[in-house]
Amino acid sequence: MEFLRGEARRFANTVIWSWDGWRAAWASEKTLRQWTILNIASAALAFSLDLTAGERAVILGLGLLVLAAELLNTAIEEVVDYISTDTHPRARKAKDCGSAGVALAALAAGVAWVVILIG
Repeated sequence: MEFLRGEARRFANTVIWSWDGWRAAWASEKTLRQWTILNIASAALAFSLDLTAGERAVILGLGLLVLAAELLNTAIEEVVDYISTDTHPRARKAKDCGSAGVALAALAAGVAWVVILIG
């Protein structure tokens, strides 16, 4: 029983820390807010069109992946900026790679929409 209480406590902490991360990113990252609005619009469109459950799952899942990529990109940028405010090629590379990850996730979501709509 103690094991279950410990696991429940760990899970509750994970939820709290994740929510804190979301709130912090929401407050400071305009791109997260923009992607969230686009995801809401995408989800609304996915549920208003005659799509299969699988098609909806792909659209919704890729939308969440874009948000996850944006949060990871924010984390990378925060760590790089915390370490140093100097301009350095490796810092730029880290930030650019994080941004590219968001772009690829968004491209995947866009490709899914195109394939579903023309298929």
